Amino acid sequence: MRIRLDKYLADLGIESRSGVKNLLKKGRVRLNGAVQTRPETKVDTDADRICLDGKVLTYHDYEYFMLNKPAGVVSASRDPHSSTVLDLIGGKTRKDLFPVGRLDRDTVGLLLITNDGSLAHSLLAPGRHVEKVYRVLLDGAADSADQEAFCEGIDIGDDTPTRPAVLEIPDGSRPEEVLVRIHEGRYHQIKRMFAARGKQVLWLKRLSMGSLVLDGSLGEGESRRLTGEEIEDLKGTGRRGSPPG
Repeated sequence: MRIRLDKYLADLGIESRSGVKNLLKKGRVRLNGAVQTRPETKVDTDADRICLDGKVLTYHDYEYFMLNKPAGVVSASRDPHSSTVLDLIGGKTRKDLFPVGRLDRDTVGLLLITNDGSLAHSLLAPGRHVEKVYRVLLDGAADSADQEAFCEGIDIGDDTPTRPAVLEIPDGSRPEEVLVRIHEGRYHQIKRMFAARGKQVLWLKRLSMGSLVLDGSLGEGESRRLTGEEIEDLKGTGRRGSPPG
């Protein structure tokens, strides 16, 4: 892709457009070995070698990160009072990253961080019904009546009941530790669903979103780039969506 040199540098978050012009004027930027001072110079993001103060820069049109979100961190691009999930992403080069959807401050687990707005829309669009799986710890045992209620949809005080969801009580597990599969993303949805059944959620962790499954090797607060296969599979999830349950 061919873009202006000042856009290339600004996209990487090195400086604002005006700040980039100052870098160029000072001769700190080299294009294929030669000092470059003109901000309007077109560069090939795939082929050209661009250095700032001798350091080679790498340009990504889009970046995709998997984060194992810890509790106490806000799912936002910026917050004036709290740490955000973007503060936990190491090795990022884009300044326009954002979390795809959100997890409550006290909820942990899988969160996709990217700047691919088209993918984010396809994963979050209500009509896509992309499946999300959570592990839930309750203050009491779940039972077959809860499972049936989840399957039918639950009135959580919105205009319409929730879509049918799956409540799994794994064999050999404590009955208060369950899995929930939903195909929508309403505000505090899982907490409200269990509250409607007279139970309180003590701990909540997202395990997957569409085809993307949390990497078990990531500790809380750790992240990594998605593999090419994960990205393609996730884009396929966004195009297809998931069955409504």
